[in-house]
Amino acid sequence: MSCRARPWRHAWLVAIACCSALLGSCTQAPDNHELTFWTIGREGEAIVKLLPAFERAHPDVHVRVQQLPLTAAHQKLLTAFAGDSTPDLSQLGNTWLPELAALHALEPLQARVGRSRVIQPRDYFASIWATNVIDGTLYGVPWYVDTRLLFYRRDLLKAAGFDAPPRTWAQWRQQLAAMSDPAHHHYGILLPTNEYEQLMSLALQQDEPLLRDGGRYGNFESAGFKRALTFYVDTFRLQQAPAITNVEAGNPWTEFGRGVYAFYLSGPWNIGEFRSRLPASQQDDWATAPLPGPDGAGIGVAGGSSLVIFRRSQHKEAAWQLIEYLSQPAVQQQFYDLLGDMPPRRSSWAGGALRDDPKARAFREQLEHVRPTPAVPEWERIANEMQLVAAEAIAGRLTIDQAAAEMDRRADTILAKRRWVLDHGGHTEEPAR
Repeated sequence: MSCRARPWRHAWLVAIACCSALLGSCTQAPDNHELTFWTIGREGEAIVKLLPAFERAHPDVHVRVQQLPLTAAHQKLLTAFAGDSTPDLSQLGNTWLPELAALHALEPLQARVGRSRVIQPRDYFASIWATNVIDGTLYGVPWYVDTRLLFYRRDLLKAAGFDAPPRTWAQWRQQLAAMSDPAHHHYGILLPTNEYEQLMSLALQQDEPLLRDGGRYGNFESAGFKRALTFYVDTFRLQQAPAITNVEAGNPWTEFGRGVYAFYLSGPWNIGEFRSRLPASQQDDWATAPLPGPDGAGIGVAGGSSLVIFRRSQHKEAAWQLIEYLSQPAVQQQFYDLLGDMPPRRSSWAGGALRDDPKARAFREQLEHVRPTPAVPEWERIANEMQLVAAEAIAGRLTIDQAAAEMDRRADTILAKRRWVLDHGGHTEEPAR
């Protein structure tokens, strides 16, 4: 070493000595990472049972789980973003993901996926994966999936002369009619009038999109949506479903067991509910079936939750390690066993309880035929307004044409800011007033 380098070396050694005196050692192991992970609803109760194995494999990472109630989660996320206090990673419903992506709150994940040996996009149900891609950028990794299909009373259908659940709307209408006897409080199906998922499921089966012109305007006056709305409203008009809300419906599991409803259009969580709420003597009386479509096998909604990393996280690599861990097929099977949330990966269905579960088989089939909702931040507001107007049509206060036009009017009002942003080059500033 040259003499000119020795003063620098001396200073460096002094710094080492000072560091050792003040901190004990500058060569100590890196500080542990504490990851803040927000979950929404009941998932938080199950995730804590999966974390010990992750923390044993990553001893330098500790995960702090915060469970948000579903009713407050959306506002909590927005408040955290505004206050620069977002978590490292979070569970995020795929209808909320476009909104957080539009705020530039989420970390793009494509580069990490490209390097991952765990997460293989081709193993995921294609339409479920697509819900995480906004304007060509991947922002989330699917965690569990949710879609709607038919729960039905197999024994009642057989007694009415039907050997199989419906595969088309015409067959469905025939079975609904046969199973309905409103004078004795028996109906073909329960469709709570304050839930938009059922009508949305029918609407997604149409060729026309629910929004048009790049998400700038509603498309509810399209022929396809009117066809779906007509089928939906006719089910009430023909007294094949009672015009009641889910609050008025009371306990749907008990009513389903009593034969008040032959069909129930709902999601995977109800497999566990029906198994726990109906007596053992009735467990062979019910089954699940994919949605019938207008002219053949139906398309369902691509729902569920994904795992996202926030841009402001200081522990992105550790957060990604947790996402990879939770994406392993064996871990996803454990998650299903704990909670009943269905995995988004095909390989996760190849083992564990899901593989041989006849009640889950229809969901596996349906997940190959699902379609995402419009990828705009405003979609949930639009869907809620859609259902409010549909309830007016059910009550007979609006015709199908009037209801469709009103839905478009409300959607266009909600989308006004989006149109302005898109028409002004994507900048979020509104014009001066």
